[in-house]
Amino acid sequence: SLYILLILPGSTAMASPGQKVVLITGCSSGIGLRMAVMLAKDEQKRYHVIATMRDLKRKDKLVEAAGDTYGKTLSLAVLDVCSDESVKQCINGIKDRHVDVLINNAGIGLVGPVESIPIEEMKKVFETNVFGVIRMIKEVMPDMKKRKGGHIIVVSSVMGLQGVVFNDVYAASKFAMEGFCESLAVQLLKFNVILSLIEPGPVHTEFEAKMIQEVKQRECPGADPDTVNYFKNVYLPSSIDIFEVLGQTPDDIAKVSTSIVSSRPRFRNLTNPMYTPIVALKYADETGGLSVHAFYHMLFNLGPLMHVSMTAMKYLTCGCLRSRTISPN
Repeated sequence: SLYILLILPGSTAMASPGQKVVLITGCSSGIGLRMAVMLAKDEQKRYHVIATMRDLKRKDKLVEAAGDTYGKTLSLAVLDVCSDESVKQCINGIKDRHVDVLINNAGIGLVGPVESIPIEEMKKVFETNVFGVIRMIKEVMPDMKKRKGGHIIVVSSVMGLQGVVFNDVYAASKFAMEGFCESLAVQLLKFNVILSLIEPGPVHTEFEAKMIQEVKQRECPGADPDTVNYFKNVYLPSSIDIFEVLGQTPDDIAKVSTSIVSSRPRFRNLTNPMYTPIVALKYADETGGLSVHAFYHMLFNLGPLMHVSMTAMKYLTCGCLRSRTISPN
């Protein structure tokens, strides 16, 4: 079949008896790559990882990081989460369509004034971040329910819990997934299928760095001068500072993920303890005014001081706290 032709020679190793089959989307770089490598290098060899990506020409970093696990406990497959056919071909290409753990990691970001973002770009974000995840779940869930066992993990974001200014569309896509998963988790429990959300804050990856650089150069047609000024000269510098001070590494997120796979996890798993107060702020006031006004003051009243505050925080905050992750246990 076409699917078999797209699998690389040497990458089609099957899971050994007793191994869990873990399928991960979006593995060409960043969090997905590190998840795949960590699980494939499990000392007890408990997992056979199927690392997927849209274009296998981008496999080199993953193959290098995987080392001698490639072709043994890690194999590669082509998968585009935005294509029904691609998703079905990928799952059909797995022995008995048996997936024990599905990790939905593939996603795209979008930042900027809403007025300047074409609807088509917004649709692409939802197609990947929302319908891409749903498409994957729909394909593996029936088999998991029949077997009365399985684990579905969705990489969400703290922006699925608390919206952030100028991230309106991205936050909306993550809010959508949070609601979808919150609803589905109840039904799946009846079939002994676990659903977990991983909610990172800022993460240092090529994805974020490249996006911020591109956005700085981009025009904002349709947005008024004041909005463009606040976006480019207040929000973006503050955002860069926040990423530098509070950002975790892909390895930090991957460690949480591997811990979740190997244990009975909570439904929600925040990875960065420094974001807990932000989430608490929202739930402390059911009217929403507390968090909305807090973010307003942070951007429009404290924005010019943000760089100074973040620099001070960088030196005052203990390194062990910055790098700490929240254990699902």
